[in-house]
Amino acid sequence: MTSASFVSYSIPGLCRSVAMLPPAGHLLPLLLVIGTGGTMPSPRVPPQGCYVAEEAGERTFRCSQAGLSAVPPGIPNDTRKLYLDANRLASVPAGAFQHLPVLEELDLSHNVLAHLSGAAFQGLAGTLRHLDLSANQLASVPVEAFMGLQIQVNLSANPWRCDCALQEVLMRVRLAPGTGTGIVCGPGARPDLVGQELLPLAGEEELCGTGRGGARRSTDVALLVTMGGWLVLVVAYLVHYIWQNRDETRRPLKWAPVLPVQPEDSSTLSTVV
Repeated sequence: MTSASFVSYSIPGLCRSVAMLPPAGHLLPLLLVIGTGGTMPSPRVPPQGCYVAEEAGERTFRCSQAGLSAVPPGIPNDTRKLYLDANRLASVPAGAFQHLPVLEELDLSHNVLAHLSGAAFQGLAGTLRHLDLSANQLASVPVEAFMGLQIQVNLSANPWRCDCALQEVLMRVRLAPGTGTGIVCGPGARPDLVGQELLPLAGEEELCGTGRGGARRSTDVALLVTMGGWLVLVVAYLVHYIWQNRDETRRPLKWAPVLPVQPEDSSTLSTVV
């Protein structure tokens, strides 16, 4: 009787204990935490002032006015729109966004960017569509940074040097509508270009007077000078040859002396007869 009562008492208690156990999916992490004596790891939290949102069904990471001086860590790799505007970013290093394989829109406006690495947008060639670099301190950008990109870019409100490199960039990208008039030559440009809009000047060869295009232009000039020198030599030779022949034709002809005809010997004539 005692044994039966013990069994009947123990079974409900066992059921209550089993019911209080956590689900099987959470049991293993709990055991690991207990075994290591640690605490549950918390998910990576975005930097202060940053947050993740869903905008029009697309994952968006916003860090506007967050006081950032570098590209923050912890950006979800499924981010499609990234806003880093109105911060204190001074440069973009190589591969800064290569861990974002589906990034389509990148806003770096209203920072203090003065330098872009040639590989700043490495890994974004197949996805990036919109890039905002407006209102920074960019005087020049490497052409390599835009190689392979099919993007629409805003380059306005920067102190551009208006050199050949920038002209080549404009040949590779599409400007965001209404931003072309904001691309103005800054203090680092030639004195006669400061304050002028770049687009009306972009087709002029004089922009390639220095920098990357300068070497190409110098080579072209040297080739033209060499060809011009050879042309002058050929013309001079032809002129000399013509004048020399002209002098020869003006000289009086010298007649060859006529030798007197000797009469044949009469004895020879009689012999023939």
